Parts: sequence; structure tokens; C-alpha cells
Amino acid sequence: MRIKKGDRVQVLQGKDKGRVGEVMRAIPTESKVIVEGVNIAKRHQKATRRTMQGGIIDKDMPVHVSSVAIVCSQCGPTRIGFRLDDQERKIRVCKKCGGVL
Repeated sequence: MRIKKGDRVQVLQGKDKGRVGEVMRAIPTESKVIVEGVNIAKRHQKATRRTMQGGIIDKDMPVHVSSVAIVCSQCGPTRIGFRLDDQERKIRVCKKCGGVL
């Protein structure tokens, strides 16, 4: 999976199309990511020992990784490519401008 925790992404499909947010968690086994402020669902939470107060809470739900695109600082939403740097390490690069992500 090319998108990682902390990446800034834009949603390409669904009810939150066009929204930009940061990836809070990546779930590679399911090919999904949880983006901050995107795909929010209302969850009825029962009062437990951990959460003393119950009620309706907003919960960020996962989005499929194919529905988001990483945002390059220079050219906007783009795809990710790979290149080897001077120390033979694999780095992620922008497919449009070639800049390091």
C-alpha cells in the first residue's frame, strides 16, 4: 500500500468527494485508510467504565485506498511513484512533478 499514516490525501469518490485530510491510520490487510474528518458515522455509545458518559458520538470510518489520492505540495492530488536515492534507499515521488513526497 502506497499511502501511509500522516499523509495528506484528497477523497476522489463518495459523499465526501473533494475533501482533504490527514491519514490517521492505515489498514493494509483491508486496503483501507482512516482519514481525519472524512466518512464520519454516528455511533450510539453505551456508558462503560472507560467512557463514563454514553450517547451519540461521531466516529471516523475507513475509506478504501483507491478512493483517495495523495496531495503533493506543488501540484495537488497525484499518484505515487518510486525512485532510488543516493544511498540506494527507495523514496516516494510525485508522478506529475517528480518531487519527493
